Amino acid sequence: MFSRPQNPSDALDALPALRHSLSRAGFYPQLVEDVVVDALDSDTPVDHFIHLETHFDRDEVHRHVTALVLTHDVLVIVHVDDQQLDDKGDHVAAQASTETVPVARIGSVLLSSVYHQPQDYKSGDPVREMTLAIAWSGGQRLDLMPAGCSDAQCDADHGYTGTVAREDLVLRISAEADGPTAVEDARRFARALRKINTAAALGRRA
Repeated sequence: MFSRPQNPSDALDALPALRHSLSRAGFYPQLVEDVVVDALDSDTPVDHFIHLETHFDRDEVHRHVTALVLTHDVLVIVHVDDQQLDDKGDHVAAQASTETVPVARIGSVLLSSVYHQPQDYKSGDPVREMTLAIAWSGGQRLDLMPAGCSDAQCDADHGYTGTVAREDLVLRISAEADGPTAVEDARRFARALRKINTAAALGRRA
């Protein structure tokens, strides 16, 4: 974990671990680093989490990276993805978006864990899958589906049912897809975020 430097001009010296994580992800590491440093605006990171995702669209492979960088005051979220501009892939464009959220504004940090074979669980067994959800804007996601009843022959309109989830950012990390280290990194980052968020909330109420 990074520590706050004594001199603001030393902020860039606190980036080697972040730089290593971006290099390990291998998705335009220099570009992502420059975007992150610009978004930090000389603030100093105390922790970070890098999440690389790959998905397939017909015969194309798309990757995108989400970098969560935490300081004592803000959570910086950087998202970068790319797109082929021609069939051969000779021309590619990358789009980067950033959002800076004051830590004191974060309303909840939700960590959902999946354990394999819970009947055989022993203390210290690894987490198979984890979902990290962070909410700060008060926005809600509404998932609706047609409502039904227990009568399989019934064709009446029962309206809709659904769930409301309060979330601004959701990342799913799987040991199978991302590796066990990524799951542990997500847990560590969530703990750091909760600690700083709790301290900010207590300071706000004081």
